[in-house]
Amino acid sequence: MQYTEKKPTSEQFFKLFETTGWNSKYELSKDELYIALKNSWFSISVFEKTDLIGFGRIICDGIVHALILDVIVDPEMQNMGIGKQIMDKLVAKCKKHNIRDIQLFSAKDKTGFYEKLGFEKRPDNQSGMQLEKY
Repeated sequence: MQYTEKKPTSEQFFKLFETTGWNSKYELSKDELYIALKNSWFSISVFEKTDLIGFGRIICDGIVHALILDVIVDPEMQNMGIGKQIMDKLVAKCKKHNIRDIQLFSAKDKTGFYEKLGFEKRPDNQSGMQLEKY
């Protein structure tokens, strides 16, 4: 396995993204998804030969806030430590730049994974809102 900052092709990323089921909600084209990827502050790709088997990215203002997104591991490659390695590299990048606030979106069934890495659920009395499909 190779962990690299090299971005995957649009085809490679779209294929991996489709394994999550998220696109049934977002309805993104391959090109739209790739633009989002290219606009990231930092990303990590994991390749097995030429196959993209893992990915994670950060959007960030470079000083205060970072948001970790699209942490994906091919379902056939999960539970092998790949997701942890991706997260370690993403968090290390934030720490290197002294980012003060690192947040992430997590599927409900994945919160335990992120808690093991030191992340905490936001308390109910803390702010946090979203606007979807308007």
